[in-house]
Amino acid sequence: MFSKPDLEFDRNNDGNIRDQFWTIYEREAGYHVEEFLEKHKSDMDIVLIFSGLFSAVSTAFIVALQSELSPDEAQMTNALLKLLIHTLDNTTFDGRQPDLPQWNGPGATEIWIQCLMYASLSTSLIAALGAVLGKQW
Repeated sequence: MFSKPDLEFDRNNDGNIRDQFWTIYEREAGYHVEEFLEKHKSDMDIVLIFSGLFSAVSTAFIVALQSELSPDEAQMTNALLKLLIHTLDNTTFDGRQPDLPQWNGPGATEIWIQCLMYASLSTSLIAALGAVLGKQW
């Protein structure tokens, strides 16, 4: 695992001491490296679990709030049906023509909320990617 350095500090021919030192060093460093890797692998497992759960929950909220970004289709369909009925029979709505609903796009609040939700989802997925790469390393 570790290579022995080629140092010439051995003037009394104590090669045996140098070999003992590197043997003990490799053994002790191996214990610490294994302990370090085991601890961080379990930490990465926890990060993967929580980022997966957070991604699932935030995706559910994003899907639920996605309809706020587009006009109400049912309202538009009803208005178009009324307009079609009025075109076929002018007496249905007492001489007044039904208007199409006006939609000026989503409000600034909805856009900010969606941006923050997508940012949190992206951050969660990047954390999961980092944990996966860390586990594979």
